[in-house]
This record gives sequence, C-alpha cells and structure tokens, in this order.
Amino acid sequence: MSAPTPAAPSESLVTTTHVVYALHTLGLVIGAFGTATVIGTFLFGWPSIIAVIINYVKRSEVRGTWLESHFSWQIRTFWFALLWALIVGLVSLPLSVILVGIGTWIAGLFLLGVWAIYRIARGWMRLNAHQAMPMP
Repeated sequence: MSAPTPAAPSESLVTTTHVVYALHTLGLVIGAFGTATVIGTFLFGWPSIIAVIINYVKRSEVRGTWLESHFSWQIRTFWFALLWALIVGLVSLPLSVILVGIGTWIAGLFLLGVWAIYRIARGWMRLNAHQAMPMP
C-alpha cells in the first residue's frame, strides 16, 4: 500500500514559502556582508524571525500538502541552528580561558553558517522544482 498523494497547495501558499526562503536568505546575506556573523544575523535578525513567525502562522494551511515538508525544513533549520549556536558557545566559553575557545567559536560559527546556507539553498531549489523535502 503506497502513501496517499499529498494535496496540491494553493499558489499563494507556494508564494508564501518562497517569501520565507527569501527572508531567510536576506538574513544570511546581511550577515555575510554586514558587521555581524552569518549565523548571528540568521538567528537574531528581523528577516529570519519574521520568516519563522510566518511558518508558524501558516503551518496549519500547508498541512497535508507537499509544502508541509518545506515548512518543517525551515522551522527545523532555524531551531537547530539556534541549538548548535548555543552548544558552540557553551563549549567555546570555558576553552577561551586557554585561547583555544576563540578558535573553536570562530570555526563553529563559520561551519554553522555554511550549514544554514546549504539548508536554505537546498530547500529553495527543491521548492522551485515543486518537490517536497525529505524528512526523517
């Protein structure tokens, strides 16, 4: 028995999903070309915060469509990035006493920024192809 085919979403919900990816991308770009870190702006800048709010407000409307996986992908990207940023900070802070922590903090935030860029780019490319995101 195969899984039921997801319902087709409205065009406005597809547009909303594009807007959310665009807001996350704007947050990443501001971090890359501004004075903050990429991941810092992604997590604490207004574009990504607005994007996550939109995700939660519109989440019930995409339930049962292939866009549901994109909303979950976007929400998980934001919250996992925040979790990993906290872990990087908690690991790096005690190590900064011996100066190693500065390097682990810089490397950790850099890698986390690359990961966030990958997640947003991959999701947006699959959205453009009208494909659902693979979810665990």
